[in-house]
Amino acid sequence: MFIGEPVVRAVVVGAGAVGGRAARHLLSLLTLDELVIVDPDAQRREAVVEGLGTSARGANEIADELRDGDLVLVAAPVDQRRVAEEALEAGAHMVSSSDVLGDVKALLDLDAEARERGRHVVIGAAFSPGLTCVLAIHAATRFDRVEDVHVARLGAGGPACARQHHHALTGESVDWRDGAWVRRRAGSGRELCWFPDPVRAVDCYRAASPEALVLMPAFPGVRRVTVRVAANRRDRLTARLPMLRRPHPEGELGAVRVEVRGRRGSARDDCVLGAVDRPAVAAGTVAALAGAWAVQGRLTRPGAAGLAELVEPVPFLAALAERGVKAAAFEGATPRVSA
Repeated sequence: MFIGEPVVRAVVVGAGAVGGRAARHLLSLLTLDELVIVDPDAQRREAVVEGLGTSARGANEIADELRDGDLVLVAAPVDQRRVAEEALEAGAHMVSSSDVLGDVKALLDLDAEARERGRHVVIGAAFSPGLTCVLAIHAATRFDRVEDVHVARLGAGGPACARQHHHALTGESVDWRDGAWVRRRAGSGRELCWFPDPVRAVDCYRAASPEALVLMPAFPGVRRVTVRVAANRRDRLTARLPMLRRPHPEGELGAVRVEVRGRRGSARDDCVLGAVDRPAVAAGTVAALAGAWAVQGRLTRPGAAGLAELVEPVPFLAALAERGVKAAAFEGATPRVSA
């Protein structure tokens, strides 16, 4: 394990399925003087704190805890832009696991300020976006020029993530096509996508997902960047209504698939990578590792960006694999575990 300068203080906002796991990973990735878990739900917050040990404590409000932290990791549906601004003002790095379009747009606007302060705002550090961004940049190393990046995902983490996934089938999707942003109706564009076993083939549709916003800047000259999410007929029909069933507290089995197309010399080729995991497990691991790398100075540049712009993919994927989050490469119809 790479150990850089010890962190004086880390703040994790959200004690749910993703935040709780991220906090546990931070304890093993960094030397922490204090780990603060912020969540308005006292019962949930104290359950996480009790499991973390003596270096952790709970807090109810965010504002008072951002003044002297070194790392702020946000895994809750809060005002991401405001938290990021306060973190930067305090001289801290910020990691966000949000996959909400508005959150990602707002955080990307902080790039110039974060660069000026020499700090990192890591955007979409979760399962998708997050792991998918690292898989995309890893696949891109096989090409002289990347032309297309296509992402598909299945599943959601905790209840907040499940509600966001539910609403992502409404509104508009945002794709990058031929030098311009293209908006289309979410829930349209059915495509049968193949994920690694045991998931295999699932119908996927356009969705209000920020994947293209964090991927496009990492691939100069890319022709298309698209994202689709898995959904069945009931998902699409009820997307504009409140969720009919209570979300699973930690999410069930999920999967991601990333297809990169490009040119090697004069030949055109493609590379497909994927992963199967419980989304909350993978998201918590990705977020914590991104936070540790920010503190240790291992990210490639300061500023606000997704992981495709901020990490060297091979060592990052290797570190994830050590913690149980593994990728698979598709060869023909069968995915295999990638080294």
